[in-house]
Amino acid sequence: MALEPNTNVAAGILPASARPISVAEFHRLIDDGALAEDERVELLEGFLIQMSPQSLSHALVIELLDELVRRSLTPRYAVRCQLPLTLARSEPEPDLAIVDRRAARRSARHPTSAALVIEVAADSLDKDRSKAAIYAEAGVAEYWIVDVTGRRVEVHRAPHRAHRAYREHLIVARGELIGACLGEPVAVSALFRSRRRG
Repeated sequence: MALEPNTNVAAGILPASARPISVAEFHRLIDDGALAEDERVELLEGFLIQMSPQSLSHALVIELLDELVRRSLTPRYAVRCQLPLTLARSEPEPDLAIVDRRAARRSARHPTSAALVIEVAADSLDKDRSKAAIYAEAGVAEYWIVDVTGRRVEVHRAPHRAHRAYREHLIVARGELIGACLGEPVAVSALFRSRRRG
């Protein structure tokens, strides 16, 4: 099936009125102190977007994912948790990005793509679905959206960079998830288990 270029990504993530800025301008704002390092914004499609505060359920799923993915990774890859990727017109800070370990260590800049990006969505499901176009264009091999409310994972695979879309899309509500960078599968049920109180 032919893919249509995804040109409406802005609908899910952008304010109605704002002047777009480049990645270089964004970096200058940070370097000049106009944006504090702890300010909760990310650059998406040339616009500064406020990041949502994390609920407890959102934070717990990120913590579990971080543990599970680190255990499952093959040695070639490293985990970046809530750190930037520098893309064409965006600098998102995904909840987890799995990147080539050697390439990341050699570079003086943030990675420009990833083997796997994972976003955890509690109140941000529409925004995270819109990000699929950004990640596909960057050649991110696989993109997972962990839907905390629906207790399922939306998996996007096989990016078509020119069309800014993924060729494959599936919903995984039970069973296991496996990506090319993972040596062992991750059980979907493990993502939503309650943290025991001690």
